[in-house]
Amino acid sequence: MASTLRTPPKFVPTLTTVLDLPTEPVAAEAAKPPSISPAPAVDPAEAVALPPAEQRSDAEIVRLEEQLLHRVLQRVDLSLEERLSDTVSAAVQQQLDAMVPRLREEIEAVLRALVIEAMAAELSENTGSTPASRG
Repeated sequence: MASTLRTPPKFVPTLTTVLDLPTEPVAAEAAKPPSISPAPAVDPAEAVALPPAEQRSDAEIVRLEEQLLHRVLQRVDLSLEERLSDTVSAAVQQQLDAMVPRLREEIEAVLRALVIEAMAAELSENTGSTPASRG
């Protein structure tokens, strides 16, 4: 069976380093939880992508992952409250807009009933009396 191996184009990422990982974790390393420490603030303008040939230890990789996660969470925290506030405000406004016509109808019905009751009470107390007419 002949295999046709081709060289991929330059823009396709390729595996350049193979790491030999132990099949079973060392007992001391498996027993302790990973430590999470606050990552130092890094200016995004100073961030630089690592060349693929540069090798990192497992501890360095974990530290870099923690720093990345910390920076991503900071960015999320900065805009989360504002976006949630905007979204909730828009939803509340939509509900209010839908409620206004119904509220007007209900208020009108209540006021109409109160005026009718007040007129009926006034007329029943003053039956037979007519307002004086000026002539």
